Amino acid sequence: MNNPIDIAKRLAGLRDACGYAPEQLADELGIARSVYAGYEATGEDIPISVLFEVANKFGVDFNELLTGAEAKLDTYQVVRAGQGRSVKRYEGYDYQDLAFRFTHKITQPLLVTLHADEDTAALVSHKGQEFNYVVEGTVIITIDGKDIELHKGDSIYFNPQMLHGQRRGGDEPAAFLTVIAE
Repeated sequence: MNNPIDIAKRLAGLRDACGYAPEQLADELGIARSVYAGYEATGEDIPISVLFEVANKFGVDFNELLTGAEAKLDTYQVVRAGQGRSVKRYEGYDYQDLAFRFTHKITQPLLVTLHADEDTAALVSHKGQEFNYVVEGTVIITIDGKDIELHKGDSIYFNPQMLHGQRRGGDEPAAFLTVIAE
């Protein structure tokens, strides 16, 4: 699962699932198109830095891309606006980049608005994976008894078998997008 040709297949599969042409991804990575084509053709000499950048770009675990073994998400992962991977791609409801992370199946994104007069959401749990992206305001997500404050542009990905709920933070209404995959 970790030989060059298998890595190349996973790289091409991720790119396809996220709706990118090879030339488009090469251009965005600043790699000559012919060089990138060679990476996908044979898997030989792919720099670790390129794999790491692609993993960050599409929001997948680096080790998952490298080895093919599914990452185990035991807690949660917070991505702050402008840090780590590009979260701006989730604005405008463009969810192609979530295709690989959510096992090639995307459920309809759910836009949730939290108003000042609403009570805290009851703590729930369910199977699968959950991704939340804050569109406006401040959202406090409680996961396994810990409060995580997220602001506009922040996102969080977690295993929702842990008890979790959401509430508004601050004086303004808040909105966030939730995507859940089984």
